[in-house]
Amino acid sequence: MTAFDKWFQSIKNRFRPKKRGFELVEDIPNQHFSDVAALDEAVDSLRSLVDVLRHPDKYAQYGARAPRGVLLYGPPGTGKTLLARALAGEAGVPFYSVSGSDFVQMYVGVGASRVRELFKKARKSGRAVVFIDEIDALGGRREGGNDEREQTLNALLTEMSGFRKDEGIIVLAATNRPDKLDAALTRPGRFDRQIEVGMPDRAGRLRILSVHSQGKPMARDVDFERLAADTVSFSGAKLESMLNEAALRAARRNEGVITAEDVGFAFRSVVVGDEKLSTGRNRRERELTAFHEAGHALATVLLEPESRLSRVSIIPSTRGAAGYSMAVPPDRMLMTLAQLEAHIGIALAGRAAEELAFGSSSITTGAGNDLMHATELAARMCLEWGMDSDTGLVSRQVLAQFGAANGEVAVKERLGRVYGMTKAVLEEHRRALTELAETLLDREWLDGGEAETLMRRAFAREEIKKTAKVAI
Repeated sequence: MTAFDKWFQSIKNRFRPKKRGFELVEDIPNQHFSDVAALDEAVDSLRSLVDVLRHPDKYAQYGARAPRGVLLYGPPGTGKTLLARALAGEAGVPFYSVSGSDFVQMYVGVGASRVRELFKKARKSGRAVVFIDEIDALGGRREGGNDEREQTLNALLTEMSGFRKDEGIIVLAATNRPDKLDAALTRPGRFDRQIEVGMPDRAGRLRILSVHSQGKPMARDVDFERLAADTVSFSGAKLESMLNEAALRAARRNEGVITAEDVGFAFRSVVVGDEKLSTGRNRRERELTAFHEAGHALATVLLEPESRLSRVSIIPSTRGAAGYSMAVPPDRMLMTLAQLEAHIGIALAGRAAEELAFGSSSITTGAGNDLMHATELAARMCLEWGMDSDTGLVSRQVLAQFGAANGEVAVKERLGRVYGMTKAVLEEHRRALTELAETLLDREWLDGGEAETLMRRAFAREEIKKTAKVAI
């Protein structure tokens, strides 16, 4: 081979796609259904598959076909991977885990060959659980223009359709967005079962906290009942992360136990980030922040009395917030129109308080995230949940398919109306707003109970003042 041939071969090798095989080991997980807390319905749906995996030939005698695929869907961190591993561990069969993104390559044919390689290895095991995480990266709706993705998805569909009745192989897949999956993937015969893995309720959170606190030296002052009530909308992964943060803080102190103070610190760290020790803010910025957060807290007490105020602070966090107002909402599956508008009002109350206290020319950029949250709620009310008289009973998702999802006027009108209502409520209780802001400037943070007591005392004084005016 000449020097030119060697050079040319090295160039070809440099740009040739490297075929990376899956590092799949016949891993039989040591997790079982007893290790899965707060997902009873999902566990019950999977429990029947254990016998199918153990004795596939028995079901074949009756002409029964095991479900080829089970789709687990729900928010991130709710335990979908744990469920898949528990199924394999309960049945005592090998577990193969891959991500949908592992199949998505820029070179045509690479993804499809990886799909075939995966199922070839699974068939060699005889019985197995194949778990594909983030399957939407692989199995999203086909809209043309991507030959590699199309070939990869077709390969997966072909492999799943080729299972024999006596093959003990079940494919489990997880996604956060089941609505984005291709119809050919979710039809019967492919993913026969679809199981929702949702957020735990209060009792479920208590069980998850009990599981993750095992092996941790928890002090007696840690109230798990109260913690379960405070962590509304926390996933199992978020609860585990919170207790781990508490354990890390306790280890740094090295006093032998994890205290309620450690857990409270971890709770705030997970929700809003760590507090900054040095801020470098001037007096004016602190005043603006104090009125902004006081506005959120006051609106929470007045507009959403079912929520419990947890903490109000003007200490900046490492996530970029100048301060925060934390409230614990009640556990509920559905929300009424009035409750949604109250949430919008609470989000807009920081901006309204700035304007009331300092004028419209002094409003700040601190309401950026608040406006995003309020706009999202208003848009979904108008264009997904049919809660607007102008847009009517329409769904934005359906309208978008026809290029007609325009509801900006209705959203803007709702936001403006709720903002005016919120501003009027804060103006009516201006004394409570001012006293809370001044206390925050002095102390920097208040416990929720302290803040509520301060505001209710101000309400009482406002009522006495109104009664005196009427008497005069």
